[in-house]
Amino acid sequence: TLWRRPLSAVSRAEAQTEDLLENRVKPGPAGQPDSSRSRTSRNARLILSSCLMTMCRLAVCSLGLVRQGLRLGSPIAPALCPLRTSVRTLLSETGVWERDYRAETRCRVEQWWHPRIQRQWQKEMKEQSSQKKKFYVLSMFPYPSGRLHMGHVRVYTISDTIAHFQRMRGHKVLNPMGWDAFGLPAENAAIERGLDPEDWTKSNIQSMREQLESLGLCFNWDREVTTCLPDYYKWTQYLFVKLYEAGLAYQKEALVNWDPVDQTVLADEQVDENGCSWRSGAPVEQKLLKQWFIKTTNYAKPLLDALADLPEWYGVKAMQANWIGDCTGCYFNHVLKLEGKETGEVLAAYTSSPEAIYGAAFISILPSHRLLHGSSPLRPVLHRALKPGKNCLSEVTALNVFTGREIPVVISAKTEFHGHLDTVIGIPDSSGEDVCVARDLGVSWVSVLKSEEDGTCTLINSAEFTGQTREDAFTSITQKARERNVGGHLTSSKLRDWLISRQRYWGTPIPVVHCGSCGPVAVPVEDLPVMLPKVAFLTGKGASPLQSAHDWVNCLCPRCKGPAQRETDTMDTFVDSAWYYFRYTDPHNQLRPFERSLADHWMPVDVYIGGKEHAVMHLYYARFLSHFCKDQGFISHREPFKKLLVQGLIKGQTFRVAESGQYLKKEDIDFTGAEPVQKGSGKQLQVTWEKMSKSKHNGLDPQEVVQQYGIDTVRLYILYAAPPEQDILWDVKTDAIPGVLRWQSRLWGLVTKLREARQGGEPPNPSILNKKERSEARRIWENKNHAITQVTTHFTEDFLLNAAISRLMGLTNTLSQASPRVVLHSVEFEQALASLCVMTAPMAPHLASELWAGLSQVKSPLCSSLFGNGDVMQQPWPTVDPEYLHTPDTLEVSVRINNKVCGSVTVPRQVAQDAEKVRELVLGSPLGVRLLTDRIIKKAILSPRTALINFLVEE
Repeated sequence: TLWRRPLSAVSRAEAQTEDLLENRVKPGPAGQPDSSRSRTSRNARLILSSCLMTMCRLAVCSLGLVRQGLRLGSPIAPALCPLRTSVRTLLSETGVWERDYRAETRCRVEQWWHPRIQRQWQKEMKEQSSQKKKFYVLSMFPYPSGRLHMGHVRVYTISDTIAHFQRMRGHKVLNPMGWDAFGLPAENAAIERGLDPEDWTKSNIQSMREQLESLGLCFNWDREVTTCLPDYYKWTQYLFVKLYEAGLAYQKEALVNWDPVDQTVLADEQVDENGCSWRSGAPVEQKLLKQWFIKTTNYAKPLLDALADLPEWYGVKAMQANWIGDCTGCYFNHVLKLEGKETGEVLAAYTSSPEAIYGAAFISILPSHRLLHGSSPLRPVLHRALKPGKNCLSEVTALNVFTGREIPVVISAKTEFHGHLDTVIGIPDSSGEDVCVARDLGVSWVSVLKSEEDGTCTLINSAEFTGQTREDAFTSITQKARERNVGGHLTSSKLRDWLISRQRYWGTPIPVVHCGSCGPVAVPVEDLPVMLPKVAFLTGKGASPLQSAHDWVNCLCPRCKGPAQRETDTMDTFVDSAWYYFRYTDPHNQLRPFERSLADHWMPVDVYIGGKEHAVMHLYYARFLSHFCKDQGFISHREPFKKLLVQGLIKGQTFRVAESGQYLKKEDIDFTGAEPVQKGSGKQLQVTWEKMSKSKHNGLDPQEVVQQYGIDTVRLYILYAAPPEQDILWDVKTDAIPGVLRWQSRLWGLVTKLREARQGGEPPNPSILNKKERSEARRIWENKNHAITQVTTHFTEDFLLNAAISRLMGLTNTLSQASPRVVLHSVEFEQALASLCVMTAPMAPHLASELWAGLSQVKSPLCSSLFGNGDVMQQPWPTVDPEYLHTPDTLEVSVRINNKVCGSVTVPRQVAQDAEKVRELVLGSPLGVRLLTDRIIKKAILSPRTALINFLVEE
């Protein structure tokens, strides 16, 4: 007979029985301690509950024996264990407290509390008061591969822990979940298995949703979003249309990875380290294709400057700034002409000296530029002028739209410019190299910079900007260019626009129609979404799969109503994930992407949690879209994420044959010697720690880990093994797993200790404690307040959840050392233990819930908080006692002589850590004069941890 997951027939029967009993046996008056009658009723209810629930389990388990091979529940369930009701009991079930916390007890605790915590969370999320202060905790949504991995477990454990903590602090919490459901893996799976990618994706989502729920993770499932559903990608298309209308979405030819065998475009990740296709093995070629871009470079400087407003983006600000680069220049648009006639080509050229734009002499392009290799009508003309290795003057001219001046186009002798540039403006006044090029080619120019006697530089021959200083002209010229929409947006030479085209099927269709008369036309907003059509079959070869959907491709132009064709590229999945945090605030809105008032209420995200691998590109694109939405008037906040928590990887040990690099499974390794070797061959192995992967045979199935150790143990291990931003090297032999197992048992033991102390005949009476015991109780009180301060700080500021657990372990140690009389008679012990259970709850909710149940039924309680309503997850977060915050100006330092306690001396708190000062004060005190005046002092040792000084003297 096996315990099954909480949503099984067992749990449904338990829940119905519990509801029945709650209706039949009513508690006593609210706020009053249980009378003997109410206690009797409660015990009778618990015993009856236990009997009925056991009967339910036996009935269901008997049914399971009949249906051999049938597995109830999800792929991951709380740890399975034998049902032995005669051996292990739960207070919450039977009213009987199990003295020790063993594996079987853990199983029963998680089985009992899992559905109750889930139900309570969902109930409280619906009943949250709008008057509460909001807290939006967001973890990066997963790609639905079908199986959770330990990286998922880590990120969602962290977000779940923070969400519980903030709710206990009285906040209105949003902790949503969704699915980044478009992408290449689903399409490849469809090709390999002959499946519909939509069916494959939806099946995976259902499986992973059940896995997340079975891990005890509490999400706002009523706000779930899925990027591959029309009710989501309709609004992705809407945002694209808005970008297009703002001139920020455009199409041009660009180089792509081309597989010459499969005749298809490859994403960068589909090209191996040797430059070959992952599928065909053919060397990948670079090919020019028309691609869609989003002009993120227009926002480079605002995005760079806004990093200054994100002080709590620990470690990521530098990565973002490095990705953007120094925004010291800008692009200006140029209309290309041939023999005085416009060619239809507009060329954006970069300069790091926009203030000197009136002195431009030429435009320089690289020999690899698209104009020489693509479908441009200027290609033959430029090829005639090309002489590799030399600067070549062409017949093409460029009209600067800003200045109205026409200059020649030069094909550079260089093979690359600085950064990723392929087009630059030659301005001799600001570059000696440009002077040489202009002179060699016989190109004239106008001087525009003049040095003054005071060392300043002013503009000449620069129209309305003449007379301005170089610094002022830099600002005014770029601003005027932006106003005229001809460039001027400050950016760096290394940053490129965002290429969003993908020649694949499983993605958001780009809402553009190509008309022979009107050119590219955006689909009107009222006609969205452009639905992704079904296709007969996918091969992964040739052009975009959508081209085969002829009935879908052929359409009418929205503008002229003539024949047209739909765009067959789909969007990069980064577009889907660049705005999902907005949709969570209003996920069911059918009229717009989100209501501004709701977005303004929840945004910005208070803490955003995800992997290091997304610290650059995803965050950059998400920030860009948020800035754009602010400019469109969709939201009030410009930056989407207030704090970041970038968590590290969970790594497993790998074993590779040194000669071949082959990864080995554990069963193929001989561990008997000093060093592991390959079985059979005896070959030496390279042992490293790497990101968990099936191909490297170092992965872990969360199901197996949870079944072995339990949900709470896995949660505590993940939080305790390392700070969130560091990698975890998964090794169950280290102190982390045994450590958290011991800690759980010690927590259970503390509740057992208090319950047993109060079950004796002597009633608790704090007034009978002697001076030494009162001092011990005072230290417990101080330790409790110190723990509350430290743990709260770790949860709110640095997110060092491992340090928070260490602090709680310290408080556990203090309570474990308490003398029997302090346990029995002191309110401080009881309060500290209650606070310890509450602070443990966000990290180990199932265990803490049962501990609280045990505490709340302690006989003759001294702590009024134990009479509070609800389970531990409904308790308020502990606060520091006001008296603790009023730090006295003086401190009592214990004085020892040769390790023997001799008394104490009062010293000013500001010098309490100064060994020399404390030594002088003690020697000058009446105690020091009496005991140390005639002694030879060899050494005085001041304790760094406690208020204690020890004098070592000659006997």
